[in-house]
Amino acid sequence: STQSTWGKTISYCGQMPKQRKETLCQLEKQLEHPVHVKFSGGREVTGILKGCDTMLNLVLDETREYLRDLDDPYKRRLVEDPEDPSTLMEDTRYLGIVVCRGTAVMCIMPYEGTEEIANPFATQEPAL
Repeated sequence: STQSTWGKTISYCGQMPKQRKETLCQLEKQLEHPVHVKFSGGREVTGILKGCDTMLNLVLDETREYLRDLDDPYKRRLVEDPEDPSTLMEDTRYLGIVVCRGTAVMCIMPYEGTEEIANPFATQEPAL
């Protein structure tokens, strides 16, 4: 069969190709669950995923932003724990309901069941 599109003829052997209507991300499974989101520029938030679309625009509820260190924007800022001053904890601020633009989203992961590990590929010595 053939199909004409703007003066070009495209021929197909057999059936017309089917268009995929599913997205690569299956975020619907994470609805109503806490997620951790990293944005371009270094911002990080956690919140309960309330909605999403195919462009990765997200709606998060009970959102907390991890504040960044002023010296290194890719590190989280640490503050003394008010109950135990010898312990450091991450500095956060409460945002509430947030709409996140999909073009800024770099990474979405479930909040529960994940932990941050040291980079195994980072070198300890400066390269010569």
